[in-house]
Amino acid sequence: PGQSSDPSLTAWAVLGLSAAGREPARSPTGYLDGSSARTANDLALRILALDALGRNTDALTDRLEGMRGPRGRIGTLVNSTIWGVIALRATGRPAGTSAWYLLRAQRKSGGWSWHPQGAPDSNDTAAAVQALRAAGVPARSRAIRRGLGYLRSLQRRDGGFALGPGRAADAQSTAWAVQAYVAAGKPPPPRAFRYLAELRQADGSYRYSKRYAATPVWVTSQVLPALAREPFPLG
Repeated sequence: PGQSSDPSLTAWAVLGLSAAGREPARSPTGYLDGSSARTANDLALRILALDALGRNTDALTDRLEGMRGPRGRIGTLVNSTIWGVIALRATGRPAGTSAWYLLRAQRKSGGWSWHPQGAPDSNDTAAAVQALRAAGVPARSRAIRRGLGYLRSLQRRDGGFALGPGRAADAQSTAWAVQAYVAAGKPPPPRAFRYLAELRQADGSYRYSKRYAATPVWVTSQVLPALAREPFPLG
């Protein structure tokens, strides 16, 4: 409250509300249409939000496909490829070579990282599982099973999931893990939902963790799809 509008937060809020079966009090389509999307990540997120609002995204999706390199990477990151695949599948377009890029990007631990040389983390791993499932990779495939195994290694005693080894659990990582389980056709751990319930505040927002209450709009927007048991792309 009190801060200026942000296109990415607006898109996340749209996705969270859409997963929960709700609509924004005022349509943000004009705001999203009028905001520039410079990176593949920005573009993919914009496509997903506008698609959830029922807008035609053909021109934006053409731009996103134009950012795909010869080896299948969309943009410059593993993360941008993950979100590129999710956005393409949301709009009915094939993942193409980008699915193979993601399969090759999986690390020995079973996880995925933000960028090609980065360390794996729960958020990118969970998003990659959702992207690959959306691209048609079977739930019983080795890649999906290894991805879930990596996520399981990051569940803490309090039921929440951590971003990476040695870290405490947080709401966003827990929400992502729940969505990955659902995308893979597996029941999410019940303790994960209990952990999220402990972070809910009186105003309806969710804390980032038991220790911090940062970025409430972003955190709450990402928790909502998990509570609705809706993986990306939203059905």
